Amino acid sequence: MGKNSPWWLKIFIKIIISRLPISYRLWKRMGLFEHGKMNSHVYSVDTFFSHLNRLSLSPENLKGLVILELGPGDSISTSIIASCFGAKTILLDAGDFVQKDLLEYSELINYLKKQGYKTSHLEDCHDFDDLLKATRTTYLTKGLKSYDSIPSDSIDIIISQAVLEHIRQHELEQTLRENKRILEKNGSCSHQIDLKDHLSSGLNNLRFKSRIWESNIFSQSGFYTNRVRFSALIEILKQIGFKVKVDEVNVWKKLPIKKEKLNQEKTNQKKKNKLTKRLILAHDMADIGFF
Repeated sequence: MGKNSPWWLKIFIKIIISRLPISYRLWKRMGLFEHGKMNSHVYSVDTFFSHLNRLSLSPENLKGLVILELGPGDSISTSIIASCFGAKTILLDAGDFVQKDLLEYSELINYLKKQGYKTSHLEDCHDFDDLLKATRTTYLTKGLKSYDSIPSDSIDIIISQAVLEHIRQHELEQTLRENKRILEKNGSCSHQIDLKDHLSSGLNNLRFKSRIWESNIFSQSGFYTNRVRFSALIEILKQIGFKVKVDEVNVWKKLPIKKEKLNQEKTNQKKKNKLTKRLILAHDMADIGFF
């Protein structure tokens, strides 16, 4: 599907093709579904260091720490990078999506070696299991249920890159509460969140009634976002007990959708006006840290 295809056509096509008996890896090779960009070695390194910078940490601070990445997607790049500085990693996702061919990680390892980082522990890996052991990585793939295997106060750093918006709305608060539970007392989190729709980088996801958008047919077709707006997310984090620091926010100067196209179910006129005012200032990207 081209970038200029209508948003409604993308929904129709993805609902159909996501139910065909074809593996995710084949869909990815066809360019129709992809869980993030962390399989790009330059992007993954830049992303990793951007999270460290947001938390005012240097690589030398990582030795002996445990990092949890929420939603690693296609790659264990974060684990490979973190291991160069002596950190352990837990990768937590809603399914088994990562590439397991070692060739997929060769460019990243060579790039890290050229940068002068320690990669000798990665040189004798013969298969994916060897790579997990060498990087001291635990890969969990059962979504919210995966937290059951993580002890309280055991994680030093939690990061994610355009992931929180994809967690089902009815599981988002519990996921964040679990993050609070497993985070060590002096631990911290860094998240970049993409609040645009994942159809045409607008707000077309706000056109629908909740019963439609949250239905399995919509939420399991590769374009779902939970539609929790920036201010609501910040409020949830504060209620859970996080101290929130917003580092960067990108804001639309003009609402990318006509006001009359917004679905505003179960709201009176006063609430409608308040909602519209918030959406005019809707954030399309946000970088936040919480502690």
